[in-house]
Amino acid sequence: MYYKKISQNIYDCNTCPTRCDGKSKGLYLFEKDLDFSEHFEQEIVNHLNKKNNLFAKKTSENSYPDIEVHKKDVDDVWFYIEIKVQKRTFMSVEKILPYSNLKPSETVALNLSDLLRYFSINEKTQKPVFIFWGVLNRPCIIKQNEYLFFYQNIKELKKIYERFGDKRRFRRKSGKGDVVNGVHKGVTVNYHFSLNELKKFSFK
Repeated sequence: MYYKKISQNIYDCNTCPTRCDGKSKGLYLFEKDLDFSEHFEQEIVNHLNKKNNLFAKKTSENSYPDIEVHKKDVDDVWFYIEIKVQKRTFMSVEKILPYSNLKPSETVALNLSDLLRYFSINEKTQKPVFIFWGVLNRPCIIKQNEYLFFYQNIKELKKIYERFGDKRRFRRKSGKGDVVNGVHKGVTVNYHFSLNELKKFSFK
């Protein structure tokens, strides 16, 4: 069951009483964002490990998704999870990507190179890959100081990618903090999805 909009007006940024800031922050603190994502990564691992039949841990393979999940007492990986945290939304998405069929309030992003790599990992390993987005700071759907997780199977995301192609691709300018020790690590080319194309994750 896909995530369902509560009300069209709630998702209309032009009528929102707490409209998000549409200005680019220009400051991309790669290492700080990485630490933030790892906090939520551990939260998902802890939750899965409370399940009697699962064992989750940080992935051992380089360049693979963040988390590998096993059935208890089974060596082979059952599926992978990649964690992304979205603090801000893409307020100009309708202007910059007019054919994307996206509204700012529902838009989430993923590094395009990561997305393509996860397509390949899924095909190579034949193991399911799930992308999890932790969404914060969107008063139209989330109460203050709260967050929600949404997720989707990489196979479903690939169908969306094949349908929209470059209509959902955007390259931003590099900013301060993208370069760490002389290496450009910040994400500059993103691919975008809608919360309506994802499923809501429950911690129950």
